[in-house]
Order: sequence, then structure tokens, then C-alpha cells
Amino acid sequence: MPTPSDRGAPPDGQPIEPIRVLRPRRTDALAELLKDLPPRGAVGYESIALPGPPSEAEDATQELPPVMDHDRVRRSRDVPRGRVPGLRRTAIAASVIAAAVIGFGCALLLAGRGESTAEAAPQPTATASATPTPTSTAGATDPDGPGTLREGDNGPEVTDLQERLLRIPNVYDNGSTDGTYDTTLTAAVARFQLWYGIRGDEDGVYGDDTRRDLESRTGGG
Repeated sequence: MPTPSDRGAPPDGQPIEPIRVLRPRRTDALAELLKDLPPRGAVGYESIALPGPPSEAEDATQELPPVMDHDRVRRSRDVPRGRVPGLRRTAIAASVIAAAVIGFGCALLLAGRGESTAEAAPQPTATASATPTPTSTAGATDPDGPGTLREGDNGPEVTDLQERLLRIPNVYDNGSTDGTYDTTLTAAVARFQLWYGIRGDEDGVYGDDTRRDLESRTGGG
């Protein structure tokens, strides 16, 4: 008993190609039908004569009116009759110039009248008493408060300041107590203000804030 071939395996013989069948066209039948048609005669055309132009065509022709320029007509309407366009501008310019000349002349006249009036006014006499300058009778007030000491001062208060600074370590070491507020004492006061955070007085000036802090550290006076 023969066994079927494996599926998917190619056959042993040549592959079969499709066969194309060609059928001849019959053109003889169409030719025979055309022969049976009766012959067609020639088609004739009737000739018609075109009418010519009438003899009075030129006489009846009317000439078209000219095209009007609407912009020109509008401009001519805007211009007043009897006036030239440039004449109005000229008149305005002339009036402005005349007004300027008249104003300048009036200014000159007023200036001359003012000078004459000033000359006619009586001059103040030299014997008139001068206004006294107000003088301040109050004593000068120090911005850092009364009793403020600064460089250039001297006296027992400066001596007291020097002695108190000697009690503060490393501020006024080996300093003098001669009662003179010199540059060395100014530097010592500024050093004391910087180290102890005193900002109410100027640097190197012994004011109320510096005095209050120094006396609190060295004992009251």
C-alpha cells in the first residue's frame, strides 16, 4: 500500500504552470455589418448673405460725454470763490509776524518805563539804622551732651578720666595723668568704646554713654 508523501516536502516532478487560452477576435462580422448599411449622401450647406452696415450708421452715432475728474471737482468746490489757496496762508503768516513785532515793542516800552520809575524812586538814606543781627545768647550745646570731653581739653575732669582708664586692663597702660586730652588719651577712649560696645558717642570722645559705662566699671565719682 503506497504511503502518502510528507506534508511540506516539495514534489519530485516539475511544477505545473497555468495555461493561457487565446481566442481570436472576429472582425469579419463587423465588416459585414458595415457593408449592409446604405451609403450616405453628401450633406449640403445653405449659404446666407450677411447684412451690410446701414448707410446712416455714422450719422446716428453719438459722441460720449467726457469723463469728469471727481477729485478735481471736489477740490474746486472746497476753495472759496474769489480767493487764492496760498493767499490765506500768507495772510496768517503776516498776522503772526505783526503780532510778534507788536509784542516785542511793548516789552521794550515796559522795560524803559520800569527803569525810569526806578530812577525816580528815592534812594534810602545812609543814616538808616541797619537791622541788628540776632545773636544767640545761649551757650553752645555739645551734641554728645553736657560735660563731654574731647581732644584738646584739659583740667581736673580729664585727670579723672585718665585715672579711671588706668583701672581698665590693657586700655591705657602706663598712661599719663597730667590732665591733658591728647592723641594718646583719644586712642585709649576709642579702644574702650570698641572693646565694650559703646556706640552712643563719637570715636575717642568722652560723652555721656562712655562716661556712664566707665563709671559703672570703676565706681561712682
